[in-house]
Amino acid sequence: MDMELTQTFLRGKNPCAAGYRWFVRNDLSGKDYQSAMDTQVAAGRIEDARWLLENFGATHSVLELEHLEAEHFVFAGTLIVRGDVRVPGQLLVGGKLQVGAGIRAGTVEVGGDIQSGGAIFCDSLLKAGGTIKTAWSVEVQGDVYAESLRTGWELRCGGKVQLQGDAIIGREVQVQGMLQCTKGLRAGGDVCVQGLLDVGQGIATQGEVNCGNHIQAGWGIKTLGDLRAACSIRAGESLQADGEISAGEGYGVFAGMNVQMQAWPDCAWVRALRKPQGLVSGWWEDAAACPA
Repeated sequence: MDMELTQTFLRGKNPCAAGYRWFVRNDLSGKDYQSAMDTQVAAGRIEDARWLLENFGATHSVLELEHLEAEHFVFAGTLIVRGDVRVPGQLLVGGKLQVGAGIRAGTVEVGGDIQSGGAIFCDSLLKAGGTIKTAWSVEVQGDVYAESLRTGWELRCGGKVQLQGDAIIGREVQVQGMLQCTKGLRAGGDVCVQGLLDVGQGIATQGEVNCGNHIQAGWGIKTLGDLRAACSIRAGESLQADGEISAGEGYGVFAGMNVQMQAWPDCAWVRALRKPQGLVSGWWEDAAACPA
């Protein structure tokens, strides 16, 4: 059964005066939660609908559509779209969002997982309370927030990326702000991050890593190309690059920061084409001396 909204119930959430007056004036008291949000969205009061969703949360309702095309769209439950989604404004979903094809929207905020059979394009924000998983690429001009992120193709972000889990990216990664993962980062191509690159576990890429700030990983870092940072490079365990390892001028390269010094030969070795300048910690090994 859908939740009914009453004036008393609404007042208990301390709404803004203008939004509450509009609610009363349009006789929304006694209507169900979703119906009230539909009325607000139809009237162009998308922020009022957002406030209701944020304060009253997700429902167990499920809505299934063939395609979705609307200026704004707010649904408190789980939304399933078999085709594509086109919402140039705000797409707000309390539960999960499952889309058979691609998603193109201004803002996407979902309480649970996001799954797309195509690509995801967002103008300002992509946010999920769970995992974002897409068969193709993710391209966002603003920020990305999620539990974890999995793409079949590229990740391109004009802002920052913050993940509570891991990032598994099929091709290259381009992030203008910082990229922060509580767990690991794995990419099938180059990784280019202009801000801080901060990974709680390990970094593994099939290309090179370039960072305009510090690079830090709780475990090891392995790349098939160069590993370069404008500031320091810090790894809890080993560093390995098929190319060069290079920190910024005046900054150091640190391996084995989470390992006892006597264990460095086994757990904190550093391997690259040549010994990095500014190598402060870790066990250096020439690439020619390393086992194939």
